[in-house]
Parts: sequence; C-alpha cells; structure tokens
Amino acid sequence: MAKKSNKPSKKQSKPRVHKELSGFEVSIDQFGELKTNMAIEKLNEFLNENVDDKKLAERNDYDEMKKSKKKKG
Repeated sequence: MAKKSNKPSKKQSKPRVHKELSGFEVSIDQFGELKTNMAIEKLNEFLNENVDDKKLAERNDYDEMKKSKKKKG
C-alpha cells in the first residue's frame, strides 16, 4: 500500500503577465462563472491590440485590417 506524503504542497506562484495586465486575477465561483478583477472591455481591448486572430489570418485583406486598427489606436 502506498504511503501518503505529509509534505506540504508547493505554493502557487503567480504567473508572469504582460505589464498592462499586472494584478489581473481570474477565479471560477461555485456556479461555474468566471470572476475577474478587471473589466471585460479592457481585456478585450488588450487582446485586440496584442493577439492575432487565427480565423481572420486566412483572409486576403487581413494585413490591411491590422494596419487600419493600429492607425485608429
């Protein structure tokens, strides 16, 4: 029979994040809903600026769309 270890589990360290998202935390409540300490609009804005959309990358005009986004911002 295997012995149970009395070692304390490793402390969870906070992951490295982009400086614009410092302090961002996400948790899941008892009903399965995501709870964050940052507005969803701010997260979406960050993702739109910093992450390429894989589905749109197949479009012929995707590079032009990215350039126009950067000019607006």
